[in-house]
Amino acid sequence: MKNTFAAFYFGPIDYYAELIKSESLNIEAHENFQKQTYRNRVNILGANGKLMLNIPILHDGPRLMKDLQPSYEYNWQKEHYKSLKSAYRSSPYFEYYEDELAPFYEKKEKYLFDFNLKTIEFINQKLKLDLDISTTESYEKIEKEYDFRNQFSAKKPSQYHLPEYAQVFDEKFDFIEGLSILDLLFSEGPSAAVYIKNVIK
Repeated sequence: MKNTFAAFYFGPIDYYAELIKSESLNIEAHENFQKQTYRNRVNILGANGKLMLNIPILHDGPRLMKDLQPSYEYNWQKEHYKSLKSAYRSSPYFEYYEDELAPFYEKKEKYLFDFNLKTIEFINQKLKLDLDISTTESYEKIEKEYDFRNQFSAKKPSQYHLPEYAQVFDEKFDFIEGLSILDLLFSEGPSAAVYIKNVIK
């Protein structure tokens, strides 16, 4: 049986550590959307500490993840990209990925699921993780050992001990966990793949 995960928006580091443990995996398309999760929010490290960026959702539409639509009533894409640039422009690798990251904040994807899936594919490609990804065709109950859909909480600390790496603003803060994979990518570049593989052995 394949391990099954929720589709996150540039999910946290421990999420990717579990993804690469899976020889093949499903991304859940048919679950009901859950508020206040990494499905539509991401944590980055800003000048004032951990900063949460949130994608607003059309509340009068469908609630299945595959049908859920982001709201573009206000320009959250501009806000998110501006926040990323402000936070990481001094990091070692932001400029290296900047041009390829920009389209995520220019094109208006119709569905949140498609947007999130593209963020996973982006990390898969940039870090050469060789993830074998499929999407579910229906919602099914899954044995606990294969079910990772609710394992990662935006409200709780990481369940894994993450080795420290050099973060932006580390002269101001102690090492901060629970951040997006982007924090690691901009800090470590291609070496982020080695870091992730060493998180869980």
